[in-house]
Amino acid sequence: MRKRAVFALFGTVAALAGFATPGAYGDEPQTDVRISDVTFDGGKNIVVGLDSRTITVSGTFTHPSGIQDADFVLWRGPAGANPYETYDDRIVSNEYHSHADCVASTATTSTCSQTFSLEPDWRYSGTALTNAHAGTWKVSVQGVANDDSWTQSASYTTTRLQRASELTVNAGPEPVAKGKTLTVTGRLTRADWNNLEYFGYTKQPVKLQFRKAGTTAYTTVKTVYTSSTGTLTTTLPASEDGYWRWNFAGTSTTPAVKAKGDFVDVR
Repeated sequence: MRKRAVFALFGTVAALAGFATPGAYGDEPQTDVRISDVTFDGGKNIVVGLDSRTITVSGTFTHPSGIQDADFVLWRGPAGANPYETYDDRIVSNEYHSHADCVASTATTSTCSQTFSLEPDWRYSGTALTNAHAGTWKVSVQGVANDDSWTQSASYTTTRLQRASELTVNAGPEPVAKGKTLTVTGRLTRADWNNLEYFGYTKQPVKLQFRKAGTTAYTTVKTVYTSSTGTLTTTLPASEDGYWRWNFAGTSTTPAVKAKGDFVDVR
């Protein structure tokens, strides 16, 4: 990384942490480097299970002199205070000297990308993800032009870091006589980054849905809340052949998930 690019990045980190840098005030653009189309993995939320995951953030940078360098930083916390928690300290120390890779598409425009490794396994790292890290994160972006001018935005965009979820379903008995009681059970769990296991997600509304045999669309029958262990159970009269599934809409910390349909033969 060139000397000016290093200075620009340290300016970004300092500005986020509440320290003064020349001409740097929050999200105020510093010069005329244009930044656009910043996305994480194509704009999707970042979902992490129990294994480490590498994500890529990319953006488009434009300046009349061309683009020299770019950097991206994930952070959260109140403005004017050091936003870097334990995990983010690792991101900063590991990533600030490993700047984004920039590929020029024209003399003035480059697409720059950078990777981050998200690690929930505390057994091998003292700076691993914890459950408290799930939620919305801010994204600081900076671009450095070939003439050494630069633009920095402390909160250019946001991304959502989520704990992976799983959902099961079982409908029975199979087969079942028409009009008899059908019982549908299941369990909603999500990754626990503190303990490296999947635990039940409690007190969450989950839709029970049915798809008649020979059709393609599911219809919501009722909503059931998960128990203290994440389990789901409900009963209803059997009426016709078809598939039953649970459908969870998700929360800010946990992604939506649908169970694979379970077919029940009604006789």
